[in-house]
Amino acid sequence: MPTPIELDAPNCLYPVSACPPAASPELTSELRVEVLVVGGGYTGLSTALHLAERGRSVALLEAREPGFGAAGRNGGQVNAGLKFEPDAAEQALGPVFGPRLVAMALNAPQFLFALIDRLGIECEVCRSGTLRVAHSLRHVGALQAAAEQWRRRGIPVELWSRERIAAATGTGRYLAASFDPQGGSLNPLGLARELASAAQRAGASIHGSSPVVALLREGNGWRARTPRSTVRADRVLIATDGYSGGLVPRLARSIVPIFSAIIATAPLADGLAASILPGRQVVYETGNITVYYRRDASNRLLMGGRGPQRKALNRHDYRHLVSYARSLWPELESIDWTHWWNGQFALTSDFYPRLHTPQPGLFVMLGYSGRGVALASAMGAELASVLAGAPADSFPLPVTPIRTMPFIASGDWE
Repeated sequence: MPTPIELDAPNCLYPVSACPPAASPELTSELRVEVLVVGGGYTGLSTALHLAERGRSVALLEAREPGFGAAGRNGGQVNAGLKFEPDAAEQALGPVFGPRLVAMALNAPQFLFALIDRLGIECEVCRSGTLRVAHSLRHVGALQAAAEQWRRRGIPVELWSRERIAAATGTGRYLAASFDPQGGSLNPLGLARELASAAQRAGASIHGSSPVVALLREGNGWRARTPRSTVRADRVLIATDGYSGGLVPRLARSIVPIFSAIIATAPLADGLAASILPGRQVVYETGNITVYYRRDASNRLLMGGRGPQRKALNRHDYRHLVSYARSLWPELESIDWTHWWNGQFALTSDFYPRLHTPQPGLFVMLGYSGRGVALASAMGAELASVLAGAPADSFPLPVTPIRTMPFIASGDWE
């Protein structure tokens, strides 16, 4: 039986704070649909939802449970943008796809919050904005230049003074910050579970504990086999991101699954909470390896960043994050950190997401490189359009071949 997130990451906060999961029983019978989606993260769930809302027959198969991967383990920050700033992204992706992807990424939080409103999704939404902060002089200029690029594209980014930053974060560490009022936070596993429920209400068939063990071309369509069922579909979307295996040749070796670590405190007393992120903005630091944090609906402080590149169940593996938090806020010295966990997301070679169509009717979408909460949810609506028959060149990304990473010699990542 596939491992549920409660057992795979027993100290993760979200299984105890999110809404209950929708029923997603293992598929045990044969099924025929127009579109099969493999993977129950934001990309897969949003695609299944939007296809069902278009009246298409769609099934989603998830090896564990909807939200098991990065969708149910991330920092819960709803942020705009890509790894690189708009000017660089448009230059890298060209005059057609560059502006499309940049516009989608900059406006993705608006899309997600509108979707949450439309569907009545309960996931601890807080639309408090995103603070991007710099603690070294070499990052201040880059942050200011980025703000100017965002403003040119209609995003009302503000530059904050050191005093205002200190008042908003409770620490004097930062030299500069940009504030995007579009951003915010949510319970990420709650979002995934509610997207699954919404997709089911729209008519999608959602099945957990149903890993696809074989995928074969059959006539003009596809046949997917699970341990106890078979699904036939005209088109297939693979949306497994950092948990991609050997289902599509070379796919698992085209990305690097990166583990991100997160810790959470016990609920903070009101007085202490009021001194740390009093406005509940989400914060992430500039730099190649970022630290990010927020305060949730229960006044817990959640802090994330790089950690061991393996499954880490021991609290000792997270001591660097605890130490850093206490350096920002010494008053946390006596506060207990009650939850700690990590999970994988897919990093691509250039940090841009990928759309592949390795065979007719087979689509692959992955590689948000840590920017997937809002962007993957928005991407699902665009994927639904293509899977429903729109030309692939209408998508915000170009179709590219699967290219393996040169330093990954062989084998699949688990």
